[in-house]
Amino acid sequence: MGAVCLYVTAVAATLFAVTWAVQGCPPSDLVALMAFKSALHESKHGIFNSWVGTNCCHNWKGISCDPQSRRVADINLRGESEDPIYEKTHRTGYMTGTISPAICRLTRLSSVTISDWKGITGQIPKCITTLPFLRILDLIGNRISGEIPSGIGRLHRLTVLNVADNLISGPIPASLTNLSSLMHLDLRNNKISGELPQDFGRLGMLSRALLSRNLITGTIPSSISQIYRLADLDLSLNKLSGPIPATIGKMAVLATLNLDCNNISGRIPPSLIVSAVSNLNLSRNSLSGLIPDVFGPRSYFTAIDLAFNKLRGAIPKSIVSASYIGHLDLSHNHLCGRIPAGPPFDHLEASSFSYNDCLCGKPLKTC
Repeated sequence: MGAVCLYVTAVAATLFAVTWAVQGCPPSDLVALMAFKSALHESKHGIFNSWVGTNCCHNWKGISCDPQSRRVADINLRGESEDPIYEKTHRTGYMTGTISPAICRLTRLSSVTISDWKGITGQIPKCITTLPFLRILDLIGNRISGEIPSGIGRLHRLTVLNVADNLISGPIPASLTNLSSLMHLDLRNNKISGELPQDFGRLGMLSRALLSRNLITGTIPSSISQIYRLADLDLSLNKLSGPIPATIGKMAVLATLNLDCNNISGRIPPSLIVSAVSNLNLSRNSLSGLIPDVFGPRSYFTAIDLAFNKLRGAIPKSIVSASYIGHLDLSHNHLCGRIPAGPPFDHLEASSFSYNDCLCGKPLKTC
């Protein structure tokens, strides 16, 4: 009888393994997904109506599995109107509930996108930092609160961290600068406070750093200039102070620099005027001194906004030698003297020069 029992057990185990291979979803992942689903509620479009049966790798909306291991690899749930399921009703999705820690039992996860649902609350599960294969974490457009998990730096494969448009508070974790593979960082429109890590420059693969509309204080770390690939830096609408590091103007591919609506002081580094930056917004700060008179053929700006500062002196004559300036705003400063003639001034309106001490010439009154 013992031999028969062992034979039956072996056959049952083999059949179970074959069934799993055919159906495609290991029981542990199935249980974790159902626990994850139970913490969320969406009734308009029936997003979870496809989550039936035991094969979570087949036709479960938003779920993808690794073809070899059959483990759940991606969760992709978007509340955007572009999704065909929403186009039929001409409205976006709305989901409430929280992100269950059960998601952390899906240990082969490569990407988690739970975005633009407007009503998801709660916190980012701290255990998410234990997912060793996670490359994308995208939670934009919800009402998630609490802090970014302090252990976020353990996710060494992470390339995208997007938690914009939420209610996240607290500081930027010191461990974040351990994310040596991070390429896209988006923390916009939250309640994040504290200072930027001084070793921010360790994020050597970063191409976009978007941190606007927060409560970030302190100074701009000069180490940012060490990020060779950084093309887009947005620190606007925070509470930053101190000077603009001159080394930022020497960054090879930085094309967009938004520092507007802070309390940044000191002078405009001349290096910014002859840099790769083509979209420069330094408005609504406390910048003082002269506008650097170093414009030349390397100065190419689709937009340059220096409005609402404490700049003085004349508009530099070298500005006419810039290769291109599409939009220029020098209003609300203490500039004085004649506005240079010719491009780019021949297509600018008076509002670009208004509320200065004594500017004159076209498009303002004659000198």
